[in-house]
Amino acid sequence: MTHTIAVREVGHVTEIVFSNPPNNHANVALLREIGEVLLTLDAQPDCRAIVLASEGKAFCAGADLANDERGGGVGGSGDDPVREFYDQALRIYEAKKPIVAAIQGAAVGAGLGLAVSADFRIAAPEARFVANFTRLAFHPGFALSATLPRLLGPQKAALMLLTSRRIKGEEAVAMGLADELVPLSDVRNAAHRLAAEIAEGGPLGVLATRKTLRTGLYETVRDTLAHEHEEQWKLRATEDHQEGILSVAERRPGNFKGR
Repeated sequence: MTHTIAVREVGHVTEIVFSNPPNNHANVALLREIGEVLLTLDAQPDCRAIVLASEGKAFCAGADLANDERGGGVGGSGDDPVREFYDQALRIYEAKKPIVAAIQGAAVGAGLGLAVSADFRIAAPEARFVANFTRLAFHPGFALSATLPRLLGPQKAALMLLTSRRIKGEEAVAMGLADELVPLSDVRNAAHRLAAEIAEGGPLGVLATRKTLRTGLYETVRDTLAHEHEEQWKLRATEDHQEGILSVAERRPGNFKGR
């Protein structure tokens, strides 16, 4: 599994575009590189806002750790790829500068978590936001059990997390999951327009305001990732989880037994 990340500057906005064909699945190496770029940009005064985007039809169709090229590095956690994956996810929340995500297609599971880690989301009608964990008889991850309620309120977040419902672009904007709906061809440009608008503000004021708005978020994400990892570890060997994986692959309802 190979991925690429392209970084380019457009005025005071820096664009990060990742690609991991065919569905832009996230893995430890991809998250590590995104995190490293974000933290590098924190030290660059000319960068005042960031656009996070991806190539292809899907924004990020979830995590794929089966054949991960994670190979050590900062935050490594030995032979536990899920813990290492979450270590790298947490690093994304260390970033100090505003991020606008351009969501052109599916943002599923960990892909939804990556989208929600941004400050804003620009969506196309073709976008699909899915927390599909219960369909897999699994517990939510990527801190979504904390970040979704913070973003949407507890009721709407519970609806997403407990039903595994697919939320289309228009509904995502209506419920506050996305901030703007634009044609597919304009998603990345619209993300740049919003990022450029943010970058017009005084950079010290923007950084200070964002820090205040996200007070306690890093600590919440850190603690939530630890709890989610524990719950997922309990569920990963259950018969229901194995059935969930199979049923999703076969595009049918799960035949769950509660064991």
